[in-house]
Amino acid sequence: MAEVSSRALINAGFSDTERAKKFLEAEELANVDPVLIVRMMAHAPDPDQALLLALRLVDRHPEAAEIFRQPDTCLAMVRLLGSSSALGEFLIRCPEALAVVSQAPSKTFRPVGLESLRSAMLDSVGATRTANEHWISSCIGAEARQKLRASYRKALLSLAYRDLGAADPQEILPLVAAELADMAGAVLEGALAIARAEASEQYTSEDVDSVKLSIIGMGKCGARELNYISDVDVIYVHGSTPNLDEDLASAIATVLCGNTARAIMVPGPEPMLWEVDANLRPEGKDGALTRTLSSHEAYYNRWAHSWEFQALLKARAIAGDPELGRSYERMVSPMIWSSSEREGFVESVQSMRRRVSDHIDKEEVPWQIKLGPGGLRDVEFTVQLLQLVHGRVDPEIQVPTTTLAIRAMSEIGYISREDARNFDESYRYLRLLEHRIQLSQLRRTHLMPRVEGAQRVLARAVRGAGDLQATNPEKLLRRWNETKRLVRSLHERIFYRPLLVTSSNLSADQVRLTPESAQARLRALGYLDPKAAMRHIEALTGGVSRRSSLQRQLLPVLLDWFARGVDPDAGLLGFRRLSEALGKSPWFLGMLRDTNAAAERLSHLLSNTRFLTDLLANEPAAAAWLGSNSALAPQTYQSLQQQNASIIQRTKQPEAAIRQIRLVRRREFLRVALADGAGLLNVSQVGEALSNIDGNMIDGILKVLLAADQQKHGVHAIITVIAMGRQGGEEIGYGSDADVLFVQRPVDGTSAQESQEQALRVVTELTSWSNKPLKPAIPAEVKLQVDSDLRPEGRAGMLVRSLDAYAQYYERWVEVWERQALQRARPFAGDAQLAADFIQLIEPVRYGKGLDEGQMKDIRKIKARVESERLPRGADPNRHLKLGRGSLSDIEWLVQFYQLRYAWKHPSLRTPATRKALDAMAGLELISEEEAELLDFTWSLATRIRSAEIITSGRSSDVLPRSARDMEAVARWCGYEANQGPALEEDYLRATRHSRAIFEQLFYGFED
Repeated sequence: MAEVSSRALINAGFSDTERAKKFLEAEELANVDPVLIVRMMAHAPDPDQALLLALRLVDRHPEAAEIFRQPDTCLAMVRLLGSSSALGEFLIRCPEALAVVSQAPSKTFRPVGLESLRSAMLDSVGATRTANEHWISSCIGAEARQKLRASYRKALLSLAYRDLGAADPQEILPLVAAELADMAGAVLEGALAIARAEASEQYTSEDVDSVKLSIIGMGKCGARELNYISDVDVIYVHGSTPNLDEDLASAIATVLCGNTARAIMVPGPEPMLWEVDANLRPEGKDGALTRTLSSHEAYYNRWAHSWEFQALLKARAIAGDPELGRSYERMVSPMIWSSSEREGFVESVQSMRRRVSDHIDKEEVPWQIKLGPGGLRDVEFTVQLLQLVHGRVDPEIQVPTTTLAIRAMSEIGYISREDARNFDESYRYLRLLEHRIQLSQLRRTHLMPRVEGAQRVLARAVRGAGDLQATNPEKLLRRWNETKRLVRSLHERIFYRPLLVTSSNLSADQVRLTPESAQARLRALGYLDPKAAMRHIEALTGGVSRRSSLQRQLLPVLLDWFARGVDPDAGLLGFRRLSEALGKSPWFLGMLRDTNAAAERLSHLLSNTRFLTDLLANEPAAAAWLGSNSALAPQTYQSLQQQNASIIQRTKQPEAAIRQIRLVRRREFLRVALADGAGLLNVSQVGEALSNIDGNMIDGILKVLLAADQQKHGVHAIITVIAMGRQGGEEIGYGSDADVLFVQRPVDGTSAQESQEQALRVVTELTSWSNKPLKPAIPAEVKLQVDSDLRPEGRAGMLVRSLDAYAQYYERWVEVWERQALQRARPFAGDAQLAADFIQLIEPVRYGKGLDEGQMKDIRKIKARVESERLPRGADPNRHLKLGRGSLSDIEWLVQFYQLRYAWKHPSLRTPATRKALDAMAGLELISEEEAELLDFTWSLATRIRSAEIITSGRSSDVLPRSARDMEAVARWCGYEANQGPALEEDYLRATRHSRAIFEQLFYGFED
């Protein structure tokens, strides 16, 4: 047998040449050509490890020596053994796995299909179909787990063998990741079969078979881009046949989930595969392990956070009942793609990415492949944000796999071709690094090795089969750092860029203004981005049309007016958007030229509130109202109802009618905001107008839904809606919910049950249709959330009750806090006579008697608890507009406290409106005129600030702004002069200090 020189061993990459020589001379390798094996070792990432494992493998299984006698199989095997000590150990302990590596892999990667993988896993545990077509294994316990895990590792061995045998591992990486995800789904199918067999020892086999369970893959598994070793994120959804009790079905499903995870995770002779992580389920660790489809839907409709919809982008049924899984996918899909319409969505995604970065161990940051700056998560977050923002209107980009999403967005134009190519190549390279690091010991890690020897192994591991190009740790780290810098640059440019881009069709030759002089002037006026401003000006004024000529006349004045606002750049951009939306409409520019008030109002709005700019862009004809005070006057409730009646009469499809009704609300919402911004309405008038708009929408939707239900089920119920809370007092702002009670009464000749069932169906639909996403969507709509939590027994109570049921409840069980809530009840929508009867019913409840000492003590205790528990953690009580010291809550509780005490004998106190009640309290000398005036001022200012925050930013907030820029914008809306943001802050803090002192004295009885 020929000897191998030390030089040959060094050239092959061995670190310990003496040990290598000793191993090559071992008796176990006597029939293997040492020259061949050393030559092949040059292809192994870690030749020392590969030779040691080869020796041990042949020692344990002499037949394995044949693999090392043939050049092609020898090369493939040493690449495998030099890349993964864990798979080498598996071969040693599982001799039947040698069949997997007995033939050399093709340099052209050929993936194994999902059905083949699933069949292998199910066959390993002898799974058969049940009567309800579920898989159930023929073995359980440790035996079943051993067989299943061995089958999985054979599949993993096969994949790694083919992966390492490919000439271009970066090119095939998406196929490898997809097969890994399919393997995870297949093994979960086998684990579920074991779980059913084990559950059948705890419950009857018939009951177990009656439970349907679907496993939803999330994260990389759901996207079919899984790592070699990664937690597999899942969500469980279950159902059952109609004959099985729901509680029993839930209990069995929970056992199935637990047993499935155990089959994958519990220690055993064949180690655990990976962790099954169900923490992305509704309510996380605190939530039920599995839910029904309807329970999932209810949670996502009402409680889910924006990040949960981002996570659901990857959701895919991977195991269990296929039809239930598809139903889940269909259920969440519209929610995912409308989630970007949620308030603050983009900001929440951006802040979540920053939080991920902030929570990385500082020592790990420089070595993070996944979470650090320029890592995989930067690519994924960028792609997902763009998908969620634009996917609602472009189904082509509604794909969960990152590489496919990059390609789709490039083809449509959301990412440039160059950016897409760089993103794709960088992502594949980073994933390849991650794969090779994890493959070594089959351990979950995302860190670049810090030891030079490990870096050298990784540098060799990322090469393709047959590639002997020299590499070293320095080259590896250089390319990695270059990739990180490129990814970070792309991430920051794309992830944080404005999402709405306006472009011009004009060429540079058509520009008439001098760029240098225009930019100089814009900079002097306070524009932060003169170049961008110039682009807008060029787009507006270029050309020789009459429209361009009018723009050139208007812009010098408008630019000055924009500059007086908080954000001149936004003002100019908004004007361009509005101009383009109106196209060639002759009246718009003519109105601005001829009506000074309209132009000034528009400039003020566009430069101080992007929110109204967006509304105007979607209702551009509304700009015509700015030229006329009468056009800005809010429409009466009767006029709004006439519009509803016309819509309902001409629109036969309920969804289409509801969409038109909600469009009316958006339009009238804008009218009120424009009138408010023009100074034509006070706080009370704004609240009354907005409440009329909300009530009209609810009334219209109720009529549509009730008519549709009556057509299907017959006429059984009369329904009315009672406004509560600030909605009842007609004191709402631009982002307020609608607190309501639902009341029903049977139609003559109809049973109480039929009436209740019809009313429940209708009001359930009503709460959904008032704010659910529509197709096509209504851009810039401020959706109305209908909240019925003030009903008897709160959330645990019936959603709708009959008038008689309310009477019985209020007679027997009404609590003092419910009497307090009823102070603000008023008719809102639906049947007027039933509403009047309900108001008559509650008159003695809310006004029929005063408060005894015990009841006054109870109210004070409730208020103290609200102050201590409802104020958000970390919130400054001096700056919270709703629950803070001396703010809205204090004033409203004080008013309602006095109404409960004295309204029974003073009819002037019987009003749902806070400001009217304050006037009455002063008139009755229950409080002084000075106290009433200060409380009224504070209440009005806090209400005005809350509305200003949503108008100026588009986001609802209950906290006084801390940012000087945000405070300035709020101050402008509240009528303060320029640069008076600090004055507004001082006024508010001073007013609430005095208000709190009055409250404590009059409510708690505290003295100064």
